[in-house]
Amino acid sequence: MYEIIASFSLTVFIGTYFVLLEIFKVPTKRRNKTFLAVSRKGIQKEKFLEVFILELAQKIGLLIKLSNQKKRKLLNSLESVGINMTPETFIAKAYVSTGFILLFGVLALFIFPIIAPVIIVIGILVLFNELNSVDEFLKKSREEIERELPRFVNTVSASLKTSRDVLMILDVYKETTKGAFKRELEITTGDMKTGNIESALTRFNTRINSNMLSEVIRGLIGVVIGDYNIVYFEMLSHDFKALEIQKLKAEVMKRPAKIKRYSVMLLACFILTYLSVMFMQIIESMGNLF
Repeated sequence: MYEIIASFSLTVFIGTYFVLLEIFKVPTKRRNKTFLAVSRKGIQKEKFLEVFILELAQKIGLLIKLSNQKKRKLLNSLESVGINMTPETFIAKAYVSTGFILLFGVLALFIFPIIAPVIIVIGILVLFNELNSVDEFLKKSREEIERELPRFVNTVSASLKTSRDVLMILDVYKETTKGAFKRELEITTGDMKTGNIESALTRFNTRINSNMLSEVIRGLIGVVIGDYNIVYFEMLSHDFKALEIQKLKAEVMKRPAKIKRYSVMLLACFILTYLSVMFMQIIESMGNLF
């Protein structure tokens, strides 16, 4: 009887979890890249519940007050990941999504009390996941860009020997790259064409917030104002290559530890399976004795 109850409870828990993920579209790490860009044109093809949440978040966002520094930082982050949303609306959307899940949890208290705590925990996880989704995306973008920087710096160093047009160098290079770096170069070059080049490079640096990129941007701004920075980029290329080798060595050093951890987990699963079978046999034997 206890086995049936445990199996039923586990099935209900797993089923409820995945149903809530689908209903409320709980964001995962893979889905951060496709996080919803909100606009009047963009939401027309979305599901009714999602449209309702976004419209409600826009109204609640009017009541949220942020400091200028936090608002500017979050706005730059949202623009960097391509989310057409004000910082207040973004925060309000996280709270509205969580509120709907918690409301569902309160209703569950009267219908199926056993799953109410599970729903509340999921609601809290959704809140933190929504609020941290942009930071997680930017972290991945920063790591991807930093992996590309050694090749980019080497290209800039070679290009400066024939041309000192920074905009042209970036325009040419963005056609040879992909992913986060290509997206940021497209934003930066577009910004450079419509405004001040130095300001566009500075905004690029602010969006990514990377020490490696800061050194590159410093050199590019120097070229814009007329400095002879070929030697600077040659030295920077040498340093970045050394840093890249160091990171690769560190990654290799971590692999045996990962393999060992997974081996321990696999061994623990085998032991638990064995103990479960032995425990069931003992219970059956005791039942026959009495």
